[in-house]
Amino acid sequence: MAYEIDGNTIEADEEGYITDLSVWTPELAGLIAKDENIEMDDERWEVVNFLRDYYEEYQIAPAVRVLIKAVKKTMGKEKGNNKYLYTLFPYGPAKQACKIAGLPKPTGCV
Repeated sequence: MAYEIDGNTIEADEEGYITDLSVWTPELAGLIAKDENIEMDDERWEVVNFLRDYYEEYQIAPAVRVLIKAVKKTMGKEKGNNKYLYTLFPYGPAKQACKIAGLPKPTGCV
């Protein structure tokens, strides 16, 4: 699988996760989100940017429980909960948001 953007081919694995994290751009995120039937808005960008910062600090893509805890700690309980995050990313907040953020598939995600 691959994504085409600005005449460039961005390689991805069979599930759509990009294989070279350094090629990620917000434009690529928009393309991946479109492929996932996600309309990017401020709330979704907030989670995607949070995940990118988290990955930069810890070098790991968090599983959903860890993500919820971290979001709750940083953004408050109204955003750090299952219901809110699944509303934004219905196919799994960790899995789907990490894909859009250009991160590897979180450990523990099937």
